[in-house]
Amino acid sequence: MQASSGLDEKNRLGNRLIPQFNRMLGKRSDGAPHRHVPMTGLWFINNAMPKDDSLKVRVYIMANEWSIRKRRPVRRKNIAPLLKRLETDLAIDLNVDGAFLEMAEYGPWTMVFVDRTPLVIELFDDEQERYVFLTLRGFLEHMEALKWVEVDHGAIPFLMNGADCMVAGVHGAEPSVQSGDLVWIRDMTHKRPLALGWAVDDANALVENTKGKGIKTVHWVGDELWDME
Repeated sequence: MQASSGLDEKNRLGNRLIPQFNRMLGKRSDGAPHRHVPMTGLWFINNAMPKDDSLKVRVYIMANEWSIRKRRPVRRKNIAPLLKRLETDLAIDLNVDGAFLEMAEYGPWTMVFVDRTPLVIELFDDEQERYVFLTLRGFLEHMEALKWVEVDHGAIPFLMNGADCMVAGVHGAEPSVQSGDLVWIRDMTHKRPLALGWAVDDANALVENTKGKGIKTVHWVGDELWDME
């Protein structure tokens, strides 16, 4: 069965998250044609979704075991190196002068709130290398940022339920993306952020390959961090 190309209220994939994404983006127009075979619901169920209960476990951990701790105001000068690194890595200007800044712990992550909205996270990869990145709400304010990967609309419902991103849904990637990078996933039509995750391959391979996992998802529209205030 062909996956629905529109994100309407009747689309059963994604349940309540599909209307939420529609409200954020509005109805889509069709994306440009691509050499990849169009995604189908059956194909994605067999390949994108976990074969076990790992997705349920991950959602449970983020939703119920992680909590905000040690939230406190912070002066800009105390986090200036962190913000500078982020601006350099993503080629953006955060422009937080005069904003009310806070820091907090969220599970193993450190977060920066800007005017009470979580916009920056600090986390570590499997080799304990530190990464500083925007949250999805942060990317909504900085959609010109580097380190993006684009997907077609067939992938959106699965990403919004926390699934990893398969390369068959990838249609473009910012050239600086390398294997192991933390990247943000956006839809190919509206360029809006959908999820964050660890790239399994570099930009060219993510676009050229047609089988296998492309990005290991860690944060997506509709999760606990997205809903946080």
